[in-house]
Amino acid sequence: MDAEEARQVDATLRRLGIPGVVAPEDPDNPKGAWRVYDSPDPGARKDTTADALAAVVATFREAGTGPARRADGGPARGFVIPPDEN
Repeated sequence: MDAEEARQVDATLRRLGIPGVVAPEDPDNPKGAWRVYDSPDPGARKDTTADALAAVVATFREAGTGPARRADGGPARGFVIPPDEN
C-alpha cells in the first residue's frame, strides 16, 4: 500500500480498535510500500499486515452483510434499481 492507502488503513484500524502500527517498509523511504506492524520500532517490529486485514474482514462479517432489517424483523425500506437494458 502507498502512503495514502496507509493513512486510510490506519484510520480504519483505530476506528475498529484493531492493534497495529502502519509504517513504511523502509523508514527512510516514505514514498515506498507501507505495511502494518506490531511495534513502531523498525529494529524490533514484526509484519502483521495479513492479521490486521483479516481482523478487519472478521469485524465486518460479525456485523452482518445481509440486507438491513427493521427491529420487528421486517424488511427495511429502500430502493430497487432495475437493470440497465442497453
